[in-house]
Amino acid sequence: MSDDLATLPERRHWSPQSLLILLLLVSCSAQHHDDRLTFWAMGREGEVVAQMIPEFERRTGIKVALQQIPWTAAHEKMLTAYVGESTPDVAQVGNTWIPEFEAIDAIEDLTPYAASSRVVDRDDYFEGIWNTNVLRGRTWGIPWYVDTRVFFYRKDLLSEAGFPEGPKTWSEWRTAMARLKKAGHYGILLPTDEWPQPVILALQAGSPLVRDDARPAFSEAPFITGFDFYVQLFRDGYAPIYSRTQVANRYLQFAQGEFAMLITGPWEVGEFRDRIPKEQQDDWMTAALPARDGETYPGYSLAGGSSLAIFRASKKKDAAWKLIEYLSEPAQQIRFFDLMKNLPARKSAWNAPSLRGDRHLRAFRIQLDRVKPTPLIPEWERLATMIAEYGERAIRTKATTAQVAAALDRNAAQILTKRRWMLEEEAKRAEAAR
Repeated sequence: MSDDLATLPERRHWSPQSLLILLLLVSCSAQHHDDRLTFWAMGREGEVVAQMIPEFERRTGIKVALQQIPWTAAHEKMLTAYVGESTPDVAQVGNTWIPEFEAIDAIEDLTPYAASSRVVDRDDYFEGIWNTNVLRGRTWGIPWYVDTRVFFYRKDLLSEAGFPEGPKTWSEWRTAMARLKKAGHYGILLPTDEWPQPVILALQAGSPLVRDDARPAFSEAPFITGFDFYVQLFRDGYAPIYSRTQVANRYLQFAQGEFAMLITGPWEVGEFRDRIPKEQQDDWMTAALPARDGETYPGYSLAGGSSLAIFRASKKKDAAWKLIEYLSEPAQQIRFFDLMKNLPARKSAWNAPSLRGDRHLRAFRIQLDRVKPTPLIPEWERLATMIAEYGERAIRTKATTAQVAAALDRNAAQILTKRRWMLEEEAKRAEAAR
């Protein structure tokens, strides 16, 4: 109601009778919307999906009230709606938010819906992406679109260094960067206040990051192996010690050859096409990430993107599921990509000419078969921020990576104290029930 009233002209001089009529009209409007399926979508995704809703309404006869929410306000708005018992029927949810909303019992278990669906085919989704929605063997969201991170690299400079298709192993990667340094270039840009890069390397080294018993694994050998590789890139002068705010113009610096590689996601493809000079468009390419020596190529990257979830309080769950099925159809996934350029979650959708023929997206298709979710716990975003902070500490001080990792582990253990207690209590109840 307040959103509707806020759009009206100044109300200070309205008569009581006029306000009464107005409130009645708004009340009628709200009652009318009660007959509609409420769908919340974020940012530009909300603008684009609005073009797809009329076909769903025509097919099913189900009317949809779509609300577009800025990404910056989405998380808080959803939590506020949950507390105020005013959640939508279905919503776009960031993959890393799924554990939090499941923990507070806000979203519906979609396992039975997916199991009986003729549209949502589990085998047609990328395993690592699908698993971002799975907790304790139950499915809480359906992937809508996906992202992951790959190399964006200067093909001409990497060719001179002997790796025209990008390095395939950590050893090749270091060799390439050593040669690039000798030629007067930084090998790679890794902003020191970003967490994805050290996390990716830890995942490639086999670290679980956080164990099933909610104990951090940052002081264990696999994490330290990836963390040490990351920190050493700065200490060897292969990466400049820049935070994000210290990078003046990454596209211009990349075009000028200040650095030859960076690790980033599909949202950058359009930016590189727009911002790299036309005469240099053939000089850059994308490649899947290298693997640790002796491991399967490509190395693991992050499983990202957004999913569609049904809120537990919805009284229109069957209609909400029909909307999820509609947006999950390969044809609709392709249309959403053509409109938005967000990568499809369905493997079969990647056979579309607009995707199959895009040279810069091939690396993403290869990488999506080798992605892992970050720990499926509500505390993950706090831990991710800590990883970036401790990574920067290791880069800018003389402390050993093992010392910094041990300090990170201790602080992470404190954050996870309540989660360990909850797991222990749950185990006690399960034991008592036997």
